Amino acid sequence: MTGEQLDTELLRTFSPLDGLKRDNLAALARKVQIRELSPRQFLFKEGDTEKRTVYVVSGSLELISDGKVEEIIKGGTAAARNPVAAVFPRRVAARARDRVQYISIDSDLLDVMLTWDQTGSYEVSELNDKGGGGGGDDWMTMLLQTKAFHKIPPANIQAIFMRMQQINYKAGDVVLKQGAEGDYFYVLTRGRCLVTRETPLNKDGIKLAELGVGDTFGEEALISDAKRNATVTMSTDGAVMRLGKDDFRNLLNEPMLDWVSVSEAEEIVKNGGLWLDVRLPSEFENNHKEGAINIPLYFIRLKINALDQDKKYVLCCDTGRRSSAGAYILGERGYQAYVLKGGINAT
Repeated sequence: MTGEQLDTELLRTFSPLDGLKRDNLAALARKVQIRELSPRQFLFKEGDTEKRTVYVVSGSLELISDGKVEEIIKGGTAAARNPVAAVFPRRVAARARDRVQYISIDSDLLDVMLTWDQTGSYEVSELNDKGGGGGGDDWMTMLLQTKAFHKIPPANIQAIFMRMQQINYKAGDVVLKQGAEGDYFYVLTRGRCLVTRETPLNKDGIKLAELGVGDTFGEEALISDAKRNATVTMSTDGAVMRLGKDDFRNLLNEPMLDWVSVSEAEEIVKNGGLWLDVRLPSEFENNHKEGAINIPLYFIRLKINALDQDKKYVLCCDTGRRSSAGAYILGERGYQAYVLKGGINAT
């Protein structure tokens, strides 16, 4: 690994990264580094299930199936613009032919960022003007990267941001107290805070953690209906965004969507339904279902009147995350929308 920090212009040469808004692309660039493979070194083996989205920056990568080289991807070419062997589990092995530089991104993170990016993050831009203090969208981007947030239904992501309230604190203020009832879920958007737990032998509290911008707390008590098991105190002046207990619980629940298997989806299409691919045009051009129409998620609201309310639509994307957000929008407006379970990469 070279440890070299990426610039956004390099990331923008890859699909679908080129579809991310500038701020989200910049946040991603801060998290990703260029890595390196020596000649003959494997990047992944056939059957690997680790969900990483990989792009070749330079050098040549061999894709091998049953011991035979099926394809060579060279950095800087049209083929290198797309993720390497994006289907999981991997159907091929990838091995460096020479010195290869590549980038690797957590696939769930990328998918969540694309979904958030394309469901209208501009609608919550006013959150940045409520005294958040220079963090901009950074706390939102960091929140999207947490594993817990990956479990939130995509259709609810925007609603969560819209319903959050900002609270400002001074250094020394207690945000939540051990033993209190759980009433809010919190995201730290500015400053730092300290998590402590009082014990019979230590009334001042044992230090458990220090939290920074983008860290979350308070969800355990909401999920388990238990009392707060620690105290959170501001170490510096700062601010949080908080979400009420009822909103937190309701928005963790999946909206009513019709998920279908590949065979069920094909039956719908066979009987007059249509594949509706909500990925970016560059992703669609790389691979798509036969006969599919392409309306990127961020265009769904604008193009919705061009769709036929008498038709059934099977929405698809790489994983099902973006298509479920699209199906929710269509369903709210009276369209017959289905979501391909697992997405086209799982078929």
